[in-house]
Amino acid sequence: MKFVEHKLATGAMLTGYLRDETTEMPSYNTRPAVLILPGGGYRYCSPREADPVAVQFLQAGYHVFTLIYSTDHAPLLWQPLTEAASAILYLRRNAADLRIAADKITIVGFSAGAHLAASTALLWDAAPVQQALGITGTEARPNAVVLGYPVISSGKFAHRGSFENLCGADEALLQTMSLENQVRPDVPPFFIWHTVEDQAVPVENSLLLAGALKENNVPFELHLFTHGGHGSSTCTNEVNTPNKHNNAWLPLCMGWLGETLDFTL
Repeated sequence: MKFVEHKLATGAMLTGYLRDETTEMPSYNTRPAVLILPGGGYRYCSPREADPVAVQFLQAGYHVFTLIYSTDHAPLLWQPLTEAASAILYLRRNAADLRIAADKITIVGFSAGAHLAASTALLWDAAPVQQALGITGTEARPNAVVLGYPVISSGKFAHRGSFENLCGADEALLQTMSLENQVRPDVPPFFIWHTVEDQAVPVENSLLLAGALKENNVPFELHLFTHGGHGSSTCTNEVNTPNKHNNAWLPLCMGWLGETLDFTL
């Protein structure tokens, strides 16, 4: 396995884990890539939602990257989204060197990181993002999206802390970042999972997003688990949230993603 690091212009750190190139398995020297965005309320990036998740996707055959995006000042405004889009842009522009299938880049996020992942899928062509990156096309658009217990809405069911850290007092940005209102027919497919008992980010966030995806005929898969709190990551002992039933999100996700990207081991 090859380890790579790339620091973005803003100081955000992109870390990659690349499966080895071999002569025995030439069909898999180029692989789809997964970009992981940990949660943390736009206040920090949780290590529980970084490497433990990366290992799961590595095992499933993907090249995997984690992005530790900016959280050191509030309000963050467009900076995290610009960084996530910049990471996608870097992966796509360097696909040959990184042995990435440029048309099979998935963004994965948890909690506030899931808000950031969904924002990247829905707002990749927003003027502040494209201007900051100097692009006009679709280079920063992911091909698939995986969200765990996502922050979505700035309305009744909002996780207020996330939106305060992201938007501050900017009411226009607060409305823009209420992502159930940003879905349109040309966005990539989504895989979403949440627990009904989540007391930090209400399950209605996922339901609002799913409703908007259905209304716009965007392919999606939604899994709701009855029990369990917020921030359960891989639902294992390693991340202090062991739950064998909820851990099913991982094989469900791998099956969905393999079908979505037409990738099998």
